[in-house]
Amino acid sequence: MSNPSSPTPSLLHIATLGRTIGLNGDMNFIMRTDFPEQFVAGARFVDATNTPIILEAVNLERKTVRLQGVNTPEAAKRYVNTKLFASYEQTRQYCHLKAGEFFWFDIIGCVLVEEGKILGRVIEIDRFAAIDYLRVSTDPVLTAKGEAREFLLPYQPPFILATDIERKEIDVSGAYDILQAS
Repeated sequence: MSNPSSPTPSLLHIATLGRTIGLNGDMNFIMRTDFPEQFVAGARFVDATNTPIILEAVNLERKTVRLQGVNTPEAAKRYVNTKLFASYEQTRQYCHLKAGEFFWFDIIGCVLVEEGKILGRVIEIDRFAAIDYLRVSTDPVLTAKGEAREFLLPYQPPFILATDIERKEIDVSGAYDILQAS
């Protein structure tokens, strides 16, 4: 998931504020993250202009928030459609992964390797239904041989054998067949 509207490349668009609700300045919000635990009272994010936005109250069940210092519908209306961003560091601090899980921003840029052969580099991750797909920019050596410039690979077994974030490398199986069919 890219962040074309992110103020800097190291910020993640994690939510968008929606319409106002009620008389106290509450607002709907649309989460764009798999980590709702980061939305708590006192959490600090920034908008597209890098202006800090602090959550005063959060109701995850109703998907509503109230911003610090915003106590009326009129004041809240100025924030409708505002995008909230979190830094990579903030995300690592407040969003906890299980063993074998990785943040998308860590996977983007990894090289796909199948049986010692470099197939390409992950340039994006797309989610279709419940499956994440790696969007891969094919290695120039392979495109020179007539292979597709890009292809999608499901980020799940049996295609993904191992992911090494430190080496920025993902060992894959069957990906070359998918590339050839693209």
